[in-house]
Amino acid sequence: MSQREIMDILILGSGPAALCLASELASQKLNISCISNESPDNKWNNTYGIWASELEELGLESFLSHRWSDTVSFFGDGANSTGNIATNHSYDYGLINRESFQKELLKRCEGIQWFNETATEIIYKGHISQVVCKSGLKLNSRLVVDASGHKSQFIKRPKIKEVAQQAAFGIVGRFSSPPVKKEQFVLMDYRSDHLEDKELLEGTPSFLYAMDLGNNIYFVEETSLASYPPLSKDCLKKRLYRRLEGKGIFIEEIIHEEDCLFPMNLPLPYKNQPILAFGGAASMVHPASGYMVGSLLRRAPKLAKKLKVFLNNPELSSIELAQRGWDVLWPFELVQRHKLYLYGLNRLMSFDEAMLRSFFINFFRLSTNEWSGFLTNTLPLPKLIFVMSKMFVKSPLKIKLGMLKFN
Repeated sequence: MSQREIMDILILGSGPAALCLASELASQKLNISCISNESPDNKWNNTYGIWASELEELGLESFLSHRWSDTVSFFGDGANSTGNIATNHSYDYGLINRESFQKELLKRCEGIQWFNETATEIIYKGHISQVVCKSGLKLNSRLVVDASGHKSQFIKRPKIKEVAQQAAFGIVGRFSSPPVKKEQFVLMDYRSDHLEDKELLEGTPSFLYAMDLGNNIYFVEETSLASYPPLSKDCLKKRLYRRLEGKGIFIEEIIHEEDCLFPMNLPLPYKNQPILAFGGAASMVHPASGYMVGSLLRRAPKLAKKLKVFLNNPELSSIELAQRGWDVLWPFELVQRHKLYLYGLNRLMSFDEAMLRSFFINFFRLSTNEWSGFLTNTLPLPKLIFVMSKMFVKSPLKIKLGMLKFN
């Protein structure tokens, strides 16, 4: 490729967000290239869970490596955090087969040129953008899309003092006895009898996220929904081991360890910048749940089709193309929903362990369509307002006061 050639779109990144968008853009027959300091063939390390309905609606349920119908949570009984009564969700949950999903996206990206480079600067020259790489390579494109993740140095957004982070530490392995029932998935286990009273009063709450993977292999993960500052990997690891030991369960074999840390309340990027983003860089992480893959799959096709239309106009500059792209990615409806989720997250972060358990007990008393739509960000704005109002009305007084409190 000549350094003078002007591409339609240059994508930064090689993870799920980059591949989801690149695969859709490739189907639009656009001239696309990607830059990443990692190969797109590098295996993804993180576990991607998703409600099965999200993939079914897109005809992609074949990418589930595991699927559970026995989906439950444990919140204790009222003020008692040790109750063993399960909240049954009766809604299928699945685990994405990372390898087959990644291979399929790469197959759909066939024909796209990948540059193993690190972008260091983006210069805007008239109608086009020029990406300068660490090696000195310079690439020209009508539009640059940053899909490199939430740590992007190029995307501009309002600054906030406290960035709430979801943190987790997990183990795939074999145990002395099953940490969850056979063929069961546990979304949240907030029972905290393994912690001392002092830790409950002073520490950030965390819960167990766990699943039976078959063949006597289980995945267990201690997760902090969101906090500032975030819980450390060492703290979560210690809590996970104590949780297991409190049940008389010991780890016999560690097959894989994983830990993650990502922001939940990043403000939306400015729409008047000459670069577009997708995925974590575009604040697409769900502020209430931390999920993003379903959103990537739902929103990439529309964005790709619209960008194809915009690029058909040769008069549009990089900044004009980016602004139109931002309007597609974050229309008024989604912006308002994002604001509501951020408000809800802010209130949940102020709840102690007992209040969180009480909140979630009531939350999962909503209808399945209501709570699942809330967690997947698929409720239309009027319905979301209705569900949040309904939740408020049905909550105990202490939770109501906590929801209304302003920092």
